[in-house]
Amino acid sequence: MTKLKNADVRTGGEKDVLQVSLDRHRDAVLWKLQGLDDEALRRPLVPSGSNLLGLVKHLAAVEYFWFCETFGVETEPLPFDDDDPDADLRIEEGESTEDVLAFYGRARAVCDRVIAEHELDDVRVSGHGFEVSLRWVLVHMIEETARHAGHVDILRELTDGRVGDHAEFAVDEP
Repeated sequence: MTKLKNADVRTGGEKDVLQVSLDRHRDAVLWKLQGLDDEALRRPLVPSGSNLLGLVKHLAAVEYFWFCETFGVETEPLPFDDDDPDADLRIEEGESTEDVLAFYGRARAVCDRVIAEHELDDVRVSGHGFEVSLRWVLVHMIEETARHAGHVDILRELTDGRVGDHAEFAVDEP
């Protein structure tokens, strides 16, 4: 699949448009982490304990779950725990920033292959036991990633006051 940018995204095919939208949110999440040290990335800033790095770990895990487990692609061990609903959001002792960012990078690469190898109308049974199409999974992951990108925006602002979007992610207006 060819990566579309800016004006092309408005006229691309449905699958390309969905992929570009997911990639823009993925990239925005990572852009918001730039320039922060390990302590800042791990610092919980809200009562729930959410932190920037934990959100990236969560996004990697849910991409693996929805794309790979649903479409029968092997994943690495995922940080889910039935007895601890926040396990995938927590950075464990011994997990480095590099480990978590690499986990997200691997998840993105494998999930992109799943997207490329399937049609939007391909249907499988999810890990939750209901049928979903690749289209639904893509839309769901765009929603999930965009929602957490908003959380990342807030946590970044609380960390050092940095706000805004990166111009690279903006779609040019006609």
